[in-house]
Amino acid sequence: MDAYDSETFRRLGHHLVDTLADHLARTTRREGPVLPWAPPETHIAGFPAEFPEEPSADVLGQASALLSRVVDASHHLHHPRYVGHQVSSPLPLAALCDFISSFLNNGMAVYEMGPVATAMEHNVLGWMARVLGMPEGAGGVLTSGGSAGNLTALLAARQAKAGFDAWNGGASAGPPLTVLVPETAHYCLARATRVMGWGAGGVTPVPVDAHYRLRPESLEEALASARRAGRHPIAVVASAGSTSTGAFDPLEAVADFCEKHALWFHVDGAHGASTALSPRYRHQVKGIERADSVVWDAHKMMLMPALITAVLFREGQRSFEAFAQEASYLFHGEAHRPWNDVALRTLECTKEMMALKLYTCLKVLGTRVFADAVTGSFDLARRFAERLTAAGDFELALWPDCNIVCFRHTPRGLSETELDALQVRLRDTLVTRGDFYLVRTTLAGRVWLRTTLINPHTTDADLESLLEALRRAA
Repeated sequence: MDAYDSETFRRLGHHLVDTLADHLARTTRREGPVLPWAPPETHIAGFPAEFPEEPSADVLGQASALLSRVVDASHHLHHPRYVGHQVSSPLPLAALCDFISSFLNNGMAVYEMGPVATAMEHNVLGWMARVLGMPEGAGGVLTSGGSAGNLTALLAARQAKAGFDAWNGGASAGPPLTVLVPETAHYCLARATRVMGWGAGGVTPVPVDAHYRLRPESLEEALASARRAGRHPIAVVASAGSTSTGAFDPLEAVADFCEKHALWFHVDGAHGASTALSPRYRHQVKGIERADSVVWDAHKMMLMPALITAVLFREGQRSFEAFAQEASYLFHGEAHRPWNDVALRTLECTKEMMALKLYTCLKVLGTRVFADAVTGSFDLARRFAERLTAAGDFELALWPDCNIVCFRHTPRGLSETELDALQVRLRDTLVTRGDFYLVRTTLAGRVWLRTTLINPHTTDADLESLLEALRRAA
């Protein structure tokens, strides 16, 4: 049996596309569970590490059966009642591009290993920078997720603002560094500073207000506090769509502060930078064009399969400063330092053709589908917030800035401790039953249910059904 036989591949490919198309039709009709819940032990037993020495006599049949089981037993993010984490229900066209990327396997360390994808990446990043309002000369790189993206941006900030060569001399070659971040910032920022060897003091928290937005009036004291602790602050990080609540920090005020103190201004817009695509809501990211660096996840509100994260720099050449080293077996001197060789600017050496899916969808489907998806999800979140506010047995944590809504069910007669326990039980009940997939978070010491309205097929009726399901479960 030839594992590369083209006809076997053709038949299996046709069958697999039919399987996925049927799955897409079923889930968008709301048939079946969102998550067919099973404990880990069940899947450990169901997919054992028992591998034959010789191929199956029926390769097509066995492969089709196995892959169908994977589809059926996995989490179904295309189901309109998936309202959980910030992971999109990807566009089918984008998924087909991933198929091509995996098949061609053009790792993108150097231009000659991925010529088409490298050119697409360069132009997609230029388009994204223009959407944000960044000046001519802005640019960047695509990388594997917001955590890698934020680390990349902070490495560039360190090279620009540390005042010493930390890349070659190490973290101890100068004073201990820190960055000012909102106290509600994503954990990957603290992780990034620890990776860079800055320790627990690598992050200096800045208080947030009742809406969980950074307080710009607290920045001066945070800066002074960091200096009193013997730290050299190099940057301020602001959130555009924070993870817990979707809050947007006041970007213009933060930009003014950074300009005043000659600090690097970084925006973690992993979730919310896509807001710039919406004519109705782009005012919420006003000031993002002044950032020295921005992280923007296309696998959130741009409907892409994970992972595809843009790290954008206001001055495009800054992207080379994050990883300033040589590898003679790949890179051959300064002549190749422009955009051609992507691995000069990322953690990855071998990197998939990330830009292919985004470029293709923009080229074929146009930009309006993405703008409409952002606007529609924000509108839906506001209508859901109005419904929660009007209901007598639900409480809204805060008015949503974007498509993330935090709330809880509040039947009469329960203490705060009992209400916290109730939210945990309600969420577990709905998820294990498969009716909906939502998550929970803790705000000001209290437990809240949390929804991210990220599937374009989710409707007001689905959210009304969510409230009824919570009432029944309670």
